[in-house]
Amino acid sequence: MTIWPLLVFVAVSAFTPGAATVIAIASGARFGFLRSLPLVAGLGGGLGLLGCLVGSGLGTALVMVPSAQGVLRAVGSAYLLCLAWRIAGAGPPRGGTAKPGGMLLGLLLTLQNPKAWAVTLSAAASFSDLADGPAGLALLLGTSFGACALLALSFWCIAGQEMGRRLRRRGQWAVVNGVLGALLAASVILIWL
Repeated sequence: MTIWPLLVFVAVSAFTPGAATVIAIASGARFGFLRSLPLVAGLGGGLGLLGCLVGSGLGTALVMVPSAQGVLRAVGSAYLLCLAWRIAGAGPPRGGTAKPGGMLLGLLLTLQNPKAWAVTLSAAASFSDLADGPAGLALLLGTSFGACALLALSFWCIAGQEMGRRLRRRGQWAVVNGVLGALLAASVILIWL
């Protein structure tokens, strides 16, 4: 089996909108790419870590304990809805006192993100033939997801930065923040379907 189907799967998973992309866009719009880089690194690194964990066998353990899946979904959904509310009501940036989330926040957001778990579990199940055992699969999934997520989230963060540069009035910020908050909330709905 060739690695190309895995790379296409990972790229589509990383570039398509979800909670992490909305967070990267919002941070880029509000703080710019360079100030958002630690958050982006945490989000991307978190997906790489999750790929490693799932590839090493943790995914199998999670699937065998359905209540753990429910808890992960509920906690992740509650946090994402709280974050959506904060983004929607953020208003325009105010001077230099506000700070973007850091690397640890990005890592934690990814580890509780049900979409991230779903795509890494799907990859582990679908592409396990590419590796000789759990360690090889962990390395393959970790590097694939981590590298592609860093690239994709950097793209979305830069797109957010460019959007933020064009917003001049309070009303424009209200609309953009409202839309980003609604998109993040909508990603929670999709988690439960």
